[in-house]
Amino acid sequence: MFDSLTTRFGEIFDKLTRRGALREEDVTAALREVRIALLEADVALPVVKDFVEQVREKAVGQEVLRSVTPGQQVVKAVHDHLVDMLGREVEPLNLKAEPPAVLMVVGLQGSGKTTSSAKIGKMLAEKERKKVLLASLDTRRPAAQEQLKVLGEQASVPTLSIVPGEPPVAIAKRALNTARLEAYDVVILDTAGRLHIDDELMAEAAEVKAATMPVETLLVADAMTGQDAVTIATEFNEKIGVTGVMLTRVDGDSRGGAALSMRAVTGKPIKLMGVGERLDGIEPFHPDRIASRILGMGDVVSLVEKAAESIEQEDAEKLARKLEKGKFDFEDMLNQLRQVKKMGGLGGLMGLLPGVGKLKKQMANANIDESMLVRQEAIILSMTVRERANPQIIHASRKRRIATGSGTTVQDVNKLIKQWQEMNKLMKRAKKMGKKGMMPDLAQLQEGQMPKLPPGMMPPGFRR
Repeated sequence: MFDSLTTRFGEIFDKLTRRGALREEDVTAALREVRIALLEADVALPVVKDFVEQVREKAVGQEVLRSVTPGQQVVKAVHDHLVDMLGREVEPLNLKAEPPAVLMVVGLQGSGKTTSSAKIGKMLAEKERKKVLLASLDTRRPAAQEQLKVLGEQASVPTLSIVPGEPPVAIAKRALNTARLEAYDVVILDTAGRLHIDDELMAEAAEVKAATMPVETLLVADAMTGQDAVTIATEFNEKIGVTGVMLTRVDGDSRGGAALSMRAVTGKPIKLMGVGERLDGIEPFHPDRIASRILGMGDVVSLVEKAAESIEQEDAEKLARKLEKGKFDFEDMLNQLRQVKKMGGLGGLMGLLPGVGKLKKQMANANIDESMLVRQEAIILSMTVRERANPQIIHASRKRRIATGSGTTVQDVNKLIKQWQEMNKLMKRAKKMGKKGMMPDLAQLQEGQMPKLPPGMMPPGFRR
């Protein structure tokens, strides 16, 4: 998300920060480019006008133009106003109500309401330790109720039993009664959608809301619909009244204009983001972190949080003990590959690193290939337990068998073995040099340069 905007902003601010002194004309020219970049990113015109004017007021002041680092001061002004536009504070789901708290999910058909309902249920059950009940009120879309039931089973979240022919309001009331009797903390109501906004859709949603009095009415909007998402949010807010927004498919939209416009146009906070198709692909919306990502400053806090959630303590300790002995086999490599995938893949991780906007060309030259992770995992899984623990026994006939079993070529197997050999050498070298020997040059990252890593330290998926 925001890839195109990050690239454009990077180019604009590079010109500013390279100059020692700035004139008002320089800032005006830069803000003109910022305006174009925001419009190209599908941000609403009134939002763009207001944004540029507010930044201009700060950026052309005497204390900025005469400061030691005027370019950086302008970047800071843009960052601060981005945070303001996005909402400044993190707004979590409001579940402060006498149980069961009702969370009503609304939106158009195809926006991802049903999957989002399951994601929210899984998140509340696992992270908030809430007892959650899912209920589908979508009696119009074929198999919609069955879809939520399947997703609920995958997320280990109970779903309300299906009664054929029961109307939406009756389902909602039954869900509430069941939740009260069985001591549920939260009820999530997945309402029906349409291909477009109509009076019937709004009347049904309003009727369900009146019958259940939800503490949260969450609008699910597809980020890839751009300005249409903002129009939809405005309509739902005016006719039903929403308390917040969840943006879906944010990983598929490189422009991000919907997110930048949503809060400013509707006045309602973006509370959650759906990233990826997995049921754990959901994140709280942090305005300050999103602003930092847009400006290419990275999001190290989110990166650390992803690592903490994805990396098992026991596995980390086990690997640390093996590394102390200078050992690293294919079983360890498989664990590393899976952890990278769990944390969002190479692309997802790179997007959270500071200065990544300046590394685009180097990253392209490094041939980052997400599908390589899948192929490498398939190759390792085609090895026997003995081969994984003792890679040195893998000779010609074994390589042919592994390649056939994984649907790859012998050349692919050779590349992976070579990568393991280089990583193994690095681990042995690190053991001799101590922990300091494994630290990359952080100063290079801060300067926007690709760090010079030892050959074996290239992450899985990088090809030279």
